[in-house]
Amino acid sequence: MTYRNPNYGFWIGLLLLSMVFLGGCHRSGDRYAMIYTRLGDIKIKLYGATPQHRDNFIRLVEMGFYDSLLFHQVVRDFIIQGGDPASRNATSSATLGLNPPAFTIPAEIGAPALRGAIGAARQGNSLNPEKASDGTQFFIVQGSAQTEAALDEVARVSGLNFSPELRKAYLEKGGAPKLEGEYTIFGEVVSGLEVIDKIGGLPRDINDRPLQDLHMLIRLVQQ
Repeated sequence: MTYRNPNYGFWIGLLLLSMVFLGGCHRSGDRYAMIYTRLGDIKIKLYGATPQHRDNFIRLVEMGFYDSLLFHQVVRDFIIQGGDPASRNATSSATLGLNPPAFTIPAEIGAPALRGAIGAARQGNSLNPEKASDGTQFFIVQGSAQTEAALDEVARVSGLNFSPELRKAYLEKGGAPKLEGEYTIFGEVVSGLEVIDKIGGLPRDINDRPLQDLHMLIRLVQQ
Protein backbone atom coordinates (compact mmCIF):
# COMPACT_ATOMS: atom_id res chain seq x y z
CA MET A 1 0.00 0.00 0.00
CA THR A 2 1.34 3.44 -0.88
CA TYR A 3 2.16 5.58 2.14
CA ARG A 4 0.50 8.98 2.38
CA ASN A 5 2.01 11.52 4.71
CA PRO A 6 -0.55 13.26 6.97
CA ASN A 7 0.96 16.65 6.12
CA TYR A 8 0.60 16.12 2.37
CA GLY A 9 -2.64 18.08 2.11
CA PHE A 10 -1.32 20.89 4.31
CA TRP A 11 1.66 21.56 2.05
CA ILE A 12 -0.27 21.39 -1.17
CA GLY A 13 -3.03 23.58 0.25
CA LEU A 14 -0.49 26.16 1.38
CA LEU A 15 1.16 26.13 -2.03
CA LEU A 16 -2.11 26.57 -3.90
CA LEU A 17 -3.12 29.37 -1.54
CA SER A 18 0.16 31.16 -2.19
CA MET A 19 -0.38 30.81 -5.93
CA VAL A 20 -3.80 32.42 -5.64
CA PHE A 21 -2.68 35.38 -3.53
CA LEU A 22 0.76 35.94 -5.01
CA GLY A 23 0.01 35.06 -8.62
CA GLY A 24 3.01 34.71 -10.90
CA CYS A 25 6.42 35.37 -9.42
CA HIS A 26 7.32 37.73 -12.27
CA ARG A 27 10.98 36.92 -11.89
CA SER A 28 13.21 37.15 -14.92
CA GLY A 29 16.30 35.26 -15.95
CA ASP A 30 18.09 32.31 -14.40
CA ARG A 31 18.01 31.69 -10.66
CA TYR A 32 20.18 29.52 -8.42
CA ALA A 33 19.63 27.15 -5.52
CA MET A 34 21.68 24.79 -3.36
CA ILE A 35 20.59 21.25 -2.53
CA TYR A 36 22.19 20.14 0.74
CA THR A 37 22.59 16.42 1.51
CA ARG A 38 24.72 14.33 3.86
CA LEU A 39 26.78 13.25 0.84
CA GLY A 40 27.57 16.79 -0.24
CA ASP A 41 26.01 19.87 -1.79
CA ILE A 42 24.65 20.39 -5.31
CA LYS A 43 24.36 23.87 -6.78
CA ILE A 44 21.75 24.20 -9.50
CA LYS A 45 20.70 26.80 -12.04
CA LEU A 46 16.99 27.24 -12.79
CA TYR A 47 16.40 28.30 -16.38
CA GLY A 48 14.72 31.58 -17.17
CA ALA A 49 13.65 29.90 -20.42
CA THR A 50 11.23 27.69 -18.45
CA PRO A 51 9.58 30.38 -16.29
CA GLN A 52 6.61 28.38 -15.04
CA HIS A 53 8.81 25.57 -13.75
CA ARG A 54 11.41 27.99 -12.40
CA ASP A 55 8.83 30.03 -10.50
CA ASN A 56 7.06 26.95 -9.14
CA PHE A 57 10.35 25.52 -7.85
CA ILE A 58 11.33 28.85 -6.29
CA ARG A 59 7.94 29.11 -4.58
CA LEU A 60 8.32 25.61 -3.12
CA VAL A 61 11.85 26.34 -1.89
CA GLU A 62 10.76 29.61 -0.27
CA MET A 63 8.00 27.72 1.55
CA GLY A 64 10.49 25.16 2.87
CA PHE A 65 8.48 22.47 1.08
CA TYR A 66 11.49 20.33 0.14
CA ASP A 67 13.12 20.41 3.57
CA SER A 68 13.51 16.83 4.90
CA LEU A 69 12.07 15.18 1.78
CA LEU A 70 13.96 12.21 0.32
CA PHE A 71 15.73 11.35 -2.85
CA HIS A 72 13.45 8.35 -3.05
CA GLN A 73 14.49 6.85 -6.40
CA VAL A 74 18.00 6.18 -7.66
CA VAL A 75 18.54 4.51 -11.03
CA ARG A 76 22.29 4.13 -11.48
CA ASP A 77 23.76 5.83 -14.57
CA PHE A 78 20.35 7.33 -15.31
CA ILE A 79 18.62 9.62 -12.78
CA ILE A 80 18.10 10.42 -9.11
CA GLN A 81 14.61 11.62 -8.16
CA GLY A 82 13.00 13.34 -5.18
CA GLY A 83 10.28 15.75 -4.14
CA ASP A 84 7.45 13.37 -3.26
CA PRO A 85 5.58 14.98 -0.31
CA ALA A 86 4.82 11.50 1.02
CA SER A 87 8.54 10.89 1.59
CA ARG A 88 8.61 13.19 4.61
CA ASN A 89 8.91 10.81 7.61
CA ALA A 90 8.02 7.85 5.37
CA THR A 91 8.45 4.38 6.80
CA SER A 92 11.15 2.15 5.33
CA SER A 93 8.49 -0.03 3.70
CA ALA A 94 6.62 2.86 2.05
CA THR A 95 6.35 2.87 -1.72
CA LEU A 96 7.16 6.39 -2.87
CA GLY A 97 6.83 8.42 -6.03
CA LEU A 98 3.71 6.72 -7.37
CA ASN A 99 0.96 9.03 -6.09
CA PRO A 100 -0.77 11.11 -8.79
CA PRO A 101 0.43 14.72 -8.69
CA ALA A 102 -1.63 17.09 -6.57
CA PHE A 103 -1.19 19.67 -9.32
CA THR A 104 0.65 19.89 -12.62
CA ILE A 105 2.58 22.46 -14.61
CA PRO A 106 2.17 22.86 -18.39
CA ALA A 107 5.07 21.37 -20.32
CA GLU A 108 7.96 23.67 -21.27
CA ILE A 109 9.92 21.09 -23.25
CA GLY A 110 12.99 22.11 -25.20
CA ALA A 111 16.28 21.77 -23.28
CA PRO A 112 18.42 18.64 -23.70
CA ALA A 113 18.84 15.93 -21.06
CA LEU A 114 22.62 16.13 -20.70
CA ARG A 115 24.45 14.93 -17.60
CA GLY A 116 23.44 17.21 -14.72
CA ALA A 117 20.13 18.27 -16.30
CA ILE A 118 17.25 18.87 -13.88
CA GLY A 119 13.86 17.75 -15.09
CA ALA A 120 10.30 17.55 -13.86
CA ALA A 121 8.80 14.12 -13.27
CA ARG A 122 5.43 13.38 -14.86
CA GLN A 123 2.85 10.71 -15.47
CA GLY A 124 3.09 8.63 -18.62
CA ASN A 125 1.68 9.57 -22.00
CA SER A 126 -1.39 7.35 -21.70
CA LEU A 127 -2.62 9.38 -18.72
CA ASN A 128 -0.88 12.59 -19.66
CA PRO A 129 -0.69 13.15 -23.43
CA GLU A 130 0.13 16.83 -22.95
CA LYS A 131 3.26 15.84 -20.96
CA ALA A 132 2.36 18.14 -18.06
CA SER A 133 4.85 18.04 -15.20
CA ASP A 134 4.32 16.86 -11.64
CA GLY A 135 4.13 19.96 -9.46
CA THR A 136 6.74 18.84 -6.91
CA GLN A 137 8.80 15.84 -8.02
CA PHE A 138 12.03 16.44 -9.93
CA PHE A 139 14.96 14.39 -11.16
CA ILE A 140 18.62 15.04 -11.86
CA VAL A 141 20.27 13.23 -14.76
CA GLN A 142 23.36 11.26 -13.80
CA GLY A 143 23.40 9.76 -17.26
CA SER A 144 25.94 7.59 -18.99
CA ALA A 145 28.47 7.92 -21.77
CA GLN A 146 26.88 8.05 -25.22
CA THR A 147 28.07 6.75 -28.56
CA GLU A 148 27.14 7.73 -32.11
CA ALA A 149 25.31 4.41 -32.46
CA ALA A 150 23.31 5.00 -29.26
CA LEU A 151 22.31 8.50 -30.40
CA ASP A 152 21.33 7.15 -33.82
CA GLU A 153 19.07 4.58 -32.15
CA VAL A 154 17.39 7.20 -29.94
CA ALA A 155 16.87 9.40 -32.98
CA ARG A 156 15.38 6.48 -34.94
CA VAL A 157 12.93 5.53 -32.18
CA SER A 158 11.95 9.03 -31.08
CA GLY A 159 12.18 10.94 -34.33
CA LEU A 160 14.52 13.49 -32.75
CA ASN A 161 17.12 15.19 -34.86
CA PHE A 162 20.25 15.84 -32.80
CA SER A 163 22.29 18.75 -34.12
CA PRO A 164 26.06 18.26 -34.55
CA GLU A 165 26.62 20.51 -31.52
CA LEU A 166 24.21 18.52 -29.35
CA ARG A 167 25.69 15.20 -30.51
CA LYS A 168 29.11 16.48 -29.49
CA ALA A 169 27.76 17.48 -26.08
CA TYR A 170 26.18 14.04 -25.49
CA LEU A 171 29.38 12.31 -26.61
CA GLU A 172 31.60 14.43 -24.36
CA LYS A 173 29.37 14.91 -21.30
CA GLY A 174 26.97 11.97 -21.42
CA GLY A 175 23.35 12.14 -20.41
CA ALA A 176 19.98 10.50 -21.05
CA PRO A 177 18.97 11.50 -24.59
CA LYS A 178 15.86 9.29 -24.55
CA LEU A 179 14.33 11.79 -22.09
CA GLU A 180 14.71 14.64 -24.55
CA GLY A 181 11.44 15.88 -25.98
CA GLU A 182 9.49 13.91 -23.37
CA TYR A 183 10.18 15.77 -20.12
CA THR A 184 10.62 19.42 -19.24
CA ILE A 185 14.25 20.13 -18.40
CA PHE A 186 14.19 23.29 -16.30
CA GLY A 187 17.70 23.57 -14.92
CA GLU A 188 21.17 22.11 -14.61
CA VAL A 189 23.81 21.31 -12.02
CA VAL A 190 26.58 23.93 -11.96
CA SER A 191 28.63 22.28 -9.21
CA GLY A 192 28.39 18.99 -7.35
CA LEU A 193 28.24 16.43 -10.14
CA GLU A 194 30.45 14.22 -7.99
CA VAL A 195 27.66 14.23 -5.39
CA ILE A 196 25.23 13.00 -8.05
CA ASP A 197 27.61 10.09 -8.69
CA LYS A 198 27.79 9.31 -4.96
CA ILE A 199 24.00 9.24 -4.76
CA GLY A 200 23.82 7.16 -7.92
CA GLY A 201 26.01 4.54 -6.30
CA LEU A 202 23.92 4.08 -3.15
CA PRO A 203 22.63 0.57 -2.36
CA ARG A 204 18.89 0.41 -3.00
CA ASP A 205 15.90 -1.91 -2.83
CA ILE A 206 13.88 -3.48 -5.64
CA ASN A 207 11.97 -0.20 -6.06
CA ASP A 208 15.24 1.74 -6.49
CA ARG A 209 14.79 3.45 -3.14
CA PRO A 210 18.08 3.93 -1.25
CA LEU A 211 18.34 1.53 1.68
CA GLN A 212 19.49 4.40 3.89
CA ASP A 213 17.31 7.50 3.65
CA LEU A 214 18.89 10.47 1.90
CA HIS A 215 17.19 13.73 2.92
CA MET A 216 17.45 17.06 1.15
CA LEU A 217 17.32 20.69 2.18
CA ILE A 218 17.11 23.37 -0.53
CA ARG A 219 17.82 27.09 -0.32
CA LEU A 220 17.96 29.83 -2.92
CA VAL A 221 21.46 31.26 -3.40
CA GLN A 222 23.23 33.89 -5.45
CA GLN A 223 25.05 33.02 -8.63
